[in-house]
Amino acid sequence: MAFVFKKQIFGFMDLLRFKKMVPKRREKLAEGAAAPLPVSYKVNETAKILHPGYQKAVLREIVLNTQDTKTYVFETERPFYFRAGQYLTVGCKVGQSNVSRPYAISSAPKDALHKKVAVTVKKCGFFSGYLFDSAKAGDEFILGDPSGEFCYEPVKDSRQVLAIAGGSGITPFYSMAQSLADGTSDYSLTVLYGAKTEQDLIFKKELDALVSDKIKVVYVLSDEKKAGYEHGFIGAELIKKYVSGDFTVMMCGPQAMYAFLDKELKSFGLPLRRVKKEANCVGVRDVKDATYKLTVHIGFETYTVNAAAGETLLTSMERAGLNAPSKCRAGGCGFCHSRLISGKYSLAGADKRRLADLKFGYIHPCCTYPDSDMEIVVPKA
Repeated sequence: MAFVFKKQIFGFMDLLRFKKMVPKRREKLAEGAAAPLPVSYKVNETAKILHPGYQKAVLREIVLNTQDTKTYVFETERPFYFRAGQYLTVGCKVGQSNVSRPYAISSAPKDALHKKVAVTVKKCGFFSGYLFDSAKAGDEFILGDPSGEFCYEPVKDSRQVLAIAGGSGITPFYSMAQSLADGTSDYSLTVLYGAKTEQDLIFKKELDALVSDKIKVVYVLSDEKKAGYEHGFIGAELIKKYVSGDFTVMMCGPQAMYAFLDKELKSFGLPLRRVKKEANCVGVRDVKDATYKLTVHIGFETYTVNAAAGETLLTSMERAGLNAPSKCRAGGCGFCHSRLISGKYSLAGADKRRLADLKFGYIHPCCTYPDSDMEIVVPKA
């Protein structure tokens, strides 16, 4: 019900009450304590930990895991909180380009409370190749907020989790195993970890040390047969061998693995909420060479850059040195959503935009390819 202001019988009474308001406020201010207000409040400090935003980080250590995989350990400006399975963006300036990529966090959530976080990177692609070949201890990077929903959810997930990892997809599950071992999380985790050969396994020694009544790890090699290892590909038969009853499936690996497992999991009749897949970054599309003009509005500035037909709009902006916002690079988080003014485009994979974005003409540059000259309005990073 709307508030109804009751007028006084005599209108001048309202004016008298208004004139007394300032003196009354002064009296109340005079009654206040002379002590200065706190510089910071507990609630603000908590908010900084839960939502640190972008922050500087110094690369303290690089660990060679396999011939093409390294773990990068960063010291952050301030502590922060994340859930095992989440990712963060790692960025820096490479040449004239502001570049960042999302990587699953491979360290334990407890470590981040002490300003330490690690990501494990396989050498593939532009920025990952730069990290592998050029990054060194002491270099400074920009880290984004921990993000993502590839985590254990007690409300909707089974207490029994089946983790299926392919290659470097073991990264988030290693973080989960650590959180179980130190008591941060509480559920049962069975990991089926597939790789080509034994030498391609990442964190094998570390995972073996974490095995307990809550953590089971099974290694599956596709290209060699060895005692103590399963051989072949992870499918329905192998899953039935190690789990039964009600369970949640969490998958992290290449798209081909997802396509294969979608068919293999049908026989289990799992509801959709029991199957989770970590999204893969959008890459280059195979089309004929063409270059279009991309007009970008960021704040009060307008830029015109070249946009290759085979690359996403986000990649084109990064190549031109623009500081465009990005997180997941898979079209799911909505962090980069930008308003489309004109132009034709194609999307990578399924359209993950909200209905409101579709209605009011927004796109996600991280998964959008140009099919003509385009003009967009991009939020400040």
